[in-house]
Formats: sequence, structure tokens, C-alpha cells
Amino acid sequence: MKRFWKKVTAGLVVSILTAVFLVGCGNGNGEKNSSLNESLQGNGQETSLKQEGEKIGGELNLFTWDGMFPQEVLRAFEEEYGVKINYANFDFDEDMLAKLETAKGGEYDVIIADDYIIELAIQEGLVQKLDKEAISNLGNVDPAFLGQFYDPADEYTIPYGAGIPLIVYDPAAVGIEITGYGDLWNPALEDNLALIGNYRVINGMVLKTMGKSFNETDLDVLEEMGKKLKELAPNVRLISDSNTQDYLISGEAAAGFLYTSQVTLALAARPDLKVVYPKEGLGFGIMAMFMPSQAPHEEAGKAFLNFILRPEISAQCFEYIGYVCTNREAVAYLSEEMQKNLALPEEAADGEFIMEIGSAANEVHERVWTEFKAELN
Repeated sequence: MKRFWKKVTAGLVVSILTAVFLVGCGNGNGEKNSSLNESLQGNGQETSLKQEGEKIGGELNLFTWDGMFPQEVLRAFEEEYGVKINYANFDFDEDMLAKLETAKGGEYDVIIADDYIIELAIQEGLVQKLDKEAISNLGNVDPAFLGQFYDPADEYTIPYGAGIPLIVYDPAAVGIEITGYGDLWNPALEDNLALIGNYRVINGMVLKTMGKSFNETDLDVLEEMGKKLKELAPNVRLISDSNTQDYLISGEAAAGFLYTSQVTLALAARPDLKVVYPKEGLGFGIMAMFMPSQAPHEEAGKAFLNFILRPEISAQCFEYIGYVCTNREAVAYLSEEMQKNLALPEEAADGEFIMEIGSAANEVHERVWTEFKAELN
């Protein structure tokens, strides 16, 4: 099992959560790549092909989830480099990969997606290697987030944020104490639970209640997981991947299983809400930036990556998205509130990354998820 958080320093645990949003079991080398880190440590000066402020012109095709950048950051890049940003978004990682495959590694210049799907994109030859001379601000990345399973030599990707999906609930509206995933099946939560819409995360949550890995591949076990998932249906009020926290803030739902950024927003609006680090185990994940293999505007793409890695720019992004800061130089630019530390329990060190599990297991995951959603209608 990949022990990600044992490498993360207290200084990284910023904001009210210190969290990471996808799950899975890492099988790669979790230690940072020493040769890369040595080169980054000594690369603090601007050596990019285009100096900061030098006009590039043209366009940049950015592809990621909705709401991943504050508008002022995008405008600042456009004004500084004379580049027009075309922002396209997807709902699920699998949708991103399908479009990238159709485009044969073209059409987009910079993509931000989740670790496990990036691993597949790299394997399919759809990601180009980083031009580290042009992206001179790479040295600002915290080494704790380097050398991960999806890019062990840090050749293709740049971490953009990290998180843990967590349970949040209103103690005043729930007649039970919630300590883990298993409590979400309690009849006291009937028609009162809000869930995110990533089926690997939710199915993984069910597997954890069965004492299994998020990345279980035994098809019989996955069938049993599907049966248990259906038993959760009476408690589920809604499934939404966007703004799920709003239902807890408004009181429409009394409990939820949310992404890191959503937990941050929920607690900011409702300090009375309680956060639960599930006793069955946590899931971790990193979302990262990369350039497709046939990016049509490479110069603009490299400039954008370098721009986002500036400490003050990166800090603006982390304040906006509410994820764990992966840029060590940006921490000093974060607000006092965002820099408040919250120590993770020791159990957090046993968290898992979501990993690719093969087509047969994926087919079962997709089918049981479809059957589960049908139970809600």
C-alpha cells in the first residue's frame, strides 16, 4: 500500500482540511525522485524560453473541470502573454480520456485531471514530456507530491492539488453519531444523504465497509459490493458532483460524502457541521496538470504551466479551489485562515489512491453504479 501522507509535512496541511479527493492503492515508488529534486532545488531562476511578460499571442485550449481557476488568474495570464484562453470542461475523468483519445493527443494544450486517469493517458502515449527548461518554476512544487505512481519519474505531470473525500454531517439534525462509512446505512439517515457522483469513489467507500480495498478486482466481491450499495438507496436524497455542499449548507440534506473543496466550503458556511475521518480508512488523490502529446499551442501551454506555478498565482488558485496546497512556495501567500493546520489522525497514513483495475472489474463497477442510480428513481 502506498503511504502517501507519511511524507507530507505539517506545513502542507493547510486550510481546515488537509485532504485529498480520490482513492486507491498505490503500487509505485512513493519516495521522491532524488535526481529530479536535486535539479529542481537549483532551478529557482527564470530560464523559460519566453520571459515573464513577453507576449506570445494566439490561443490556449484549457480542459478541466468547471471552476478550477479564479477568473482573475485567467485574465492575468491573458493580459500578460496576449493569449486568449478557451476553457472547456468535463464532468468525469473518463470523459476527458475519451475526448483526448478521439483527438489523438491533440486539440487541447493543458489538461488537469486525476492521477489514475493520467496514468492511462501516459500509457496510451497521449501526454508529452515536460520541457523543464521552459517551466522553470517547477522547483516550487513540494517534493512530497512528486514521484507518485502515475508519474514516478515526474516526466509528464505537475501536481495542482490534493484531497480526501470526507463525511460531513449536521449533529443537530442527525440522531446518531457518525464515525465511518458504515453509519451511512443507518435508517436514521433515510432520504437525508448527499453523495458525490464519482462511482469509483462511492463504490470504493462500500468496499471499505466490507474490509476490502478501493481497488478490489475480484468480480464476486464486486457483485456483493453492488448488492450492498443498493441497500444504501433509501438514505440517498441526491447524487451531485457539483456544489454538493450546498445541500448541507441549506439543510436539505443532513449528511454528505464530499470532495475536499466542498467540505471546505461547507465548513466555511456552517461551522456547526462535523467532519468525519471514516474509521474504515481514507482515500487520497492528486489532480495534476499536463500537456497532451499533440498540443496545438505548445508555447502558450508551457507559459501557462510556469505562470500557475508562481507562488502568488498558485496561492490564489488554492484559496479558490480549497484543496491541499502542492506548491511549497505558495504557502506563505495563503491567508491566515487557509494556513490553519489540522492534524490528521494516524490512520490517515493508511489511505489509498484509486488505481486502474482492468476492464472486467471496471465493467462491474459501471453496471452496479447504473443499477444503484436506478434504485433512486
